[in-house]
Order: sequence, then structure tokens, then C-alpha cells
Amino acid sequence: MNEAPINGYRYADSKHTHSHGYLLPSVTYILERLALRSSERRVFELGCGNGSVANALTRLGWDVTGVDPSVQGIRHAREAYPELKLFEGSAYDDLAGKYGQFPVVLSLEVIEHVYAPRDFVRTVFDLLSEGGTAILSTPYHGYLNNLALALTGKMDAHFTALWDHGHIKFWSMRTLNVLLREAGLVDIRFERVGRVPALAKSMIAVARKP
Repeated sequence: MNEAPINGYRYADSKHTHSHGYLLPSVTYILERLALRSSERRVFELGCGNGSVANALTRLGWDVTGVDPSVQGIRHAREAYPELKLFEGSAYDDLAGKYGQFPVVLSLEVIEHVYAPRDFVRTVFDLLSEGGTAILSTPYHGYLNNLALALTGKMDAHFTALWDHGHIKFWSMRTLNVLLREAGLVDIRFERVGRVPALAKSMIAVARKP
């Protein structure tokens, strides 16, 4: 499959983006609750970008392996965090064959950029060990959120038509739930983060591999 739409995704540096400010507190809380049930603290980050999330989780005691198709992102990650296990790669590769399986697969603000989301979630499933947990975030789309965008004239800015390598899929809880269930994941639940729930910026899906 042609990966050109995401190979060129650009990062200015190795720092957090604005979305990490509201995503990471919830993600770390979810991870720590998982850690209470298991002593294994290995995470595979699918779409590790510039390495900033992997670095933050490593500082909290997690063993992170990650891949990203962005050449520039991985370059920033290797320069800033040379000790981390971050590599070029994408969900269209045989990642489980190369890196094995993990109790947790994390992917933040990635699936909205993916041309073939079923392939993406199939890779998430394959990377998970039996009983493992997938944690995926993506911008939230619900009725009130979409209505507010329309009423304030921000639809063009939100749907990012002029952003090279930007968002091409726009998920609701219902559509993302369908996708995850199609892949075989179960016990799916959602958290909305950033602003009040009805106008949330993103949603975090947590699902389990049977």
C-alpha cells in the first residue's frame, strides 16, 4: 500500500503538541489503572510521532516501543531521545511479526489520518497479546460539537482541507465502536477529553483483545 500520504507528516521539534495537554493526564491514569492489574509495563505506541509521548511514559516507568512513518518525526525523536526504541514503520507493515505482542497498544490522534482504518485496527489487534488493551484517541464528533462548529463558522478550519497530511477521517463514538468491534476487540468504552464532554476536543477509546 502506498504510504505517501503520511510519510511526509512534519514535526517542528520533539516537544508535545497542544493536544497532549488534555490527552496525557487521562492516558496516564488509564495506564496506571492497568498497571494495578499487571506488573508488566510494556507499551507499543503506534504512531509515536516525534517521541514526546514515549519519552513522557518512559519517565513514568513504562517500557515503550514505537513506530511512525514520518521520517522527520523519527529524526526528531532519535535526536532528542536516543535511548528510546522508536523506529520508522507504519500500520501497513507486519509490526507484530517484527516486534512481537504487547499488553498495551497506544495510538494518539493517528486514526483520523489513516486512509485504511480497518488495516490500522487489524494491526492494533495483532500487536496485542491475549487480554491486552488498546488505547486510541481521535478528535471527537458528536451532534452538539458538530452543531457548534457549524454555528460558529469553524467547519472549514476543523475539517482541515488545506492541511497537507491532515485529517481525512472524522469519527464519532458510534463509528469508532463499529470499527473496533469489526476487528474483534471487546469491552469498548470511551472517555471524552478537552472542554466539557458534549463539546469535547477528543475521545479516548479503550478496548480489550479477548
